[in-house]
This record gives sequence, C-alpha cells and structure tokens, in this order.
Amino acid sequence: MMLANKIKINNIPALVWGEKSDKVYLCVHGKMSSKESAETVAKIAEEKGYQAISFDLPRHGERVDEDARCDIWNGMHDLSIIADYVWENWKEVSLYACSLGAYFSLNTYGNRNIRKCLFQSPIVDMEYLIWQMMRWFDVSEERLSREKEIDTPIDTMTWDYYQYVKAHPIQEWDIPTCVLFGGKDNLQSLEVIKKFADKFHCSLTVAENSEHPFMGEGDAQIVNRWLKHNI
Repeated sequence: MMLANKIKINNIPALVWGEKSDKVYLCVHGKMSSKESAETVAKIAEEKGYQAISFDLPRHGERVDEDARCDIWNGMHDLSIIADYVWENWKEVSLYACSLGAYFSLNTYGNRNIRKCLFQSPIVDMEYLIWQMMRWFDVSEERLSREKEIDTPIDTMTWDYYQYVKAHPIQEWDIPTCVLFGGKDNLQSLEVIKKFADKFHCSLTVAENSEHPFMGEGDAQIVNRWLKHNI
C-alpha cells in the first residue's frame, strides 16, 4: 500500500499522499467508501507530480459511529472545511470525486479555483436518484411528505433533503471536467449524464458494460486508463 500521512482537519480524519508538491488532487469518496479509496488516484497523481489529499465523509471510515448524517448539509460543511485547508497549503488544486462525493462537490466547490475536475460515476441529478428510490421501494411523494423520514435498504429518505434537492439543481459549473460513467449505472441514466456533460462542456467517457461501483471484471483497468489519460 502507498504510504500516506494521517492528519486531522478540524477533527476530520484525512490522508495526505505522495511526495511534497505545490500541486494536489483533492479526493472526495462516495457512499460506503473511505479516504483510503483514494490510493489509486494518489499513485497516478504522484507519477505526474501531484500530491493527493483524501478525507472521511460523515459516518464513513473512521467516522462511522458519528451522529451526524452524511447528507447535503453536513457534506457541504465538511467539504468547505477541507477546502479551506487545501487552498491554504497548495498553490494548484484539482478535484477527483466519486458518486455522492461528486454531488457534494458540485454543491460546494462551484466558486473555487479548481484547475481540473475528474468525476467517476457522479451523481449530478439527485432528484432523479430520489425518484428512482421512490419507484424501487414504492414510496410516494405524499407518503414522504407525511412521514418526513422513511428507511430503505439503500438509505434513509427524508422530506427535507428531497425539498433541498428540488430547490437546488446544479446550475453552474465552469471547471474543466472529465466524467467516467458506467453504461449499466442504475443510479443515474445515460441521458442525465449526457445532459450534464453537454450543459457544462465536459469530456464524457462511457464504459458500456460497467456498473456504478466500477468493481466488475476489467473495471480497474478502465478506471486506471481513464485516470492516466486525464490527470
């Protein structure tokens, strides 16, 4: 395993990867992952002269027992704390974010000076994903409005989160961005991803036979190839 320096940023556990550089990739993991998942990105980034920094989102990694939910408000709060540290300590910042981490980044980092952004399996339309969950678990909008919170096998659906998402679609994203999307991803449709890529002039790579986690046969090579080409 690649060595990384363990630090805490306002009590948020983080890892700083690679040899000292004035350039860094800020890595934001997805749901059911942790800061350690940035190792592949960190290795390739170091080969190209970058450090990397990763951290645990609420209720993930070393923070799994925390009370704070991994929702949009706590996510944005923590991403802002991490960003303040990163921009104070590196001259050039790029971003790698995966799945839910990409959604948090889109809501938090739009006004930051980011050189380049890489999104893997990004959630770019959370309203679409909540609609999918409503369909999968037979939850109506009326029921969610009435009960306010409903547990599902994937996550707890909350009315407040749903209202926030509907009121805050992603309208601005001016950062040069490359997207890797699995053709069999069931959390976002190809149509949703293409709409996002077209609107914000992103480079889009579609791996036709890959699912959302990119953990199937041959997926590691696909991800590595994409990272080496775009970092």
